[in-house]
Amino acid sequence: MAKKEITKKEESSTEAVVAPVVTEAKLPKKKIVSGTLHVEATFNNTKVLFSDKNGNALFATSTGALGFKGAKKGTPFAASKAGDVVGEKAFALGVKEADVIIRGIGSGREPAVRSFMARGIEITAIKDKTPMPHNGPKAKKPRRV
Repeated sequence: MAKKEITKKEESSTEAVVAPVVTEAKLPKKKIVSGTLHVEATFNNTKVLFSDKNGNALFATSTGALGFKGAKKGTPFAASKAGDVVGEKAFALGVKEADVIIRGIGSGREPAVRSFMARGIEITAIKDKTPMPHNGPKAKKPRRV
């Protein structure tokens, strides 16, 4: 095989003078003072969501999303970590106060709210919206002996 000669062409370079872009500190897009914290605590997982007063979700996490697996997802420790993550994001957004809506009967109900409060956000109201059946399913028919 024959070797090929590589020739370099010199191009006339015209450099445009560009001013360096100054980026300010990363500021959040919205400034929200108050919102609603939704906590769904089941036996197997705890989901924490923060929304504005209109109900538009801003950020959410769950214990499974944080890396807890299996039975550890339903623990109070995992729920406190989820509440801590959402509380940190809410504090960075400038939230001062929040209402809390809790659903479910899992063990992560209280720790999620406590770790959210630990970030310095004041809780104005707590509502328990756990779904409850009014009459329940139809009972079994009586056993004949």
